[in-house]
Amino acid sequence: MGLRRMVTVLAGVAVLGVGLPGASALAEEDPRSCNDLLGADRPAYVVCRWMATPEEARDTALFWLSGDAMESALPSEGAYCDPQDGDCLKEVTGEPIEGGEGDPLPEDYVDDGAKPECDPPGSACYVDPDEVKADEAAAAAAKESDTGRAVSAAVESRLRVWVNTELADDWKAGDEAYTAALKRVVAVAAQPGVVGVRFTSQLGYNGTFTDLDEINRFVTATSKSLREALPGKKLALHTVVPELACGAVEECKAEMREKYPLLVPEQVETYVRGGAVDQLAVDGVLLGQAYSRWKIDAEQAQRNQWVQIKARAWDAFAQVAAEDASLAAPGGSRLTAAQAEKIVAARVAMPLLDDAAETVNVWTRWTDAKGEVHRVYGEGLAATPTWDRLKALDEVRQRLATFYDPAAPEVDVKSDLAKLAEAFGTVYLTGT
Repeated sequence: MGLRRMVTVLAGVAVLGVGLPGASALAEEDPRSCNDLLGADRPAYVVCRWMATPEEARDTALFWLSGDAMESALPSEGAYCDPQDGDCLKEVTGEPIEGGEGDPLPEDYVDDGAKPECDPPGSACYVDPDEVKADEAAAAAAKESDTGRAVSAAVESRLRVWVNTELADDWKAGDEAYTAALKRVVAVAAQPGVVGVRFTSQLGYNGTFTDLDEINRFVTATSKSLREALPGKKLALHTVVPELACGAVEECKAEMREKYPLLVPEQVETYVRGGAVDQLAVDGVLLGQAYSRWKIDAEQAQRNQWVQIKARAWDAFAQVAAEDASLAAPGGSRLTAAQAEKIVAARVAMPLLDDAAETVNVWTRWTDAKGEVHRVYGEGLAATPTWDRLKALDEVRQRLATFYDPAAPEVDVKSDLAKLAEAFGTVYLTGT
């Protein structure tokens, strides 16, 4: 019993990292410890430990891609409640809560109807939701637009639909342009089947904004306007956080923080912690090129990024998505079956298996600055080994998303979306 108590005490101290001399050393010697990726400034109570080492996770990802490896993971019978079953519905009773929806306003409430003063004057900080809510004419026009017709086609293919737009430029152009852009987005996003709106991409990275205050005012104003005009719809944004891929390399972290002052982790965290968005997409655009001088390759950079994101618990505030455009190539992916298996495992399966991202957004078709079309599949939706590898992830298809521009179809909108539904559960419709 005495020996058992001693082992128990030592195990407890090693987990907490406090209490006895040498406890931290014991934790660091654990072959599954990944504390070295957290940096020297981590609190003692923050401990990183691999549930599966990177090598084990890679083997698991490859096994996952083998075809029917996940067949045994189907839901067991009786795990879900039939909504037609009366026993599923429980009547909620109790005293009404004062101040709830529909209750009268307090006697001393005053609303002079004035528009809030923006700082600086003339900038866009507020839009009356009544000005942008879709009326019947706007809704009918939106339904007949390229994006509106694509919404219907995507729903027919059993895809969840987001509207993917860019409102940052309109916001900077002033109230008139910003309000007009909001009207267009709201009219499309109000349609049945639309889950939400991603209202900006590469936030803080693409040069649209020059300071953090400007970014914060844009995010606050846009989130407020869309939430009021589209109650029940989700909001998302996309960005890059270069410092996270440095892991524990302090020189790398300092350089990235100086080079990208608008993309520091503390700033990005405000978007999810403050409730501005329901989904945060983090891009891997820099992972393969920016860290080589510190001997951090693309695989290690990705691992560092997701370890850091998990340590910050961003998924406690919003859904975290990984985003990747590297699977597409000019004309179509030219990877062999073996290469595709390895890269799809690393870029798509690994973030999910590591429990780092809840979803993965894969660009399957995009056009570069020279006008050249990059694809995962071949021209005319022809199959490639990379496309076949993505389709093999059927068990996690609902966690995979892609992007589609209905104004530039590969074949036609209906055929394109039906094809995408073979590998993805969600589509972001661009071009609004």
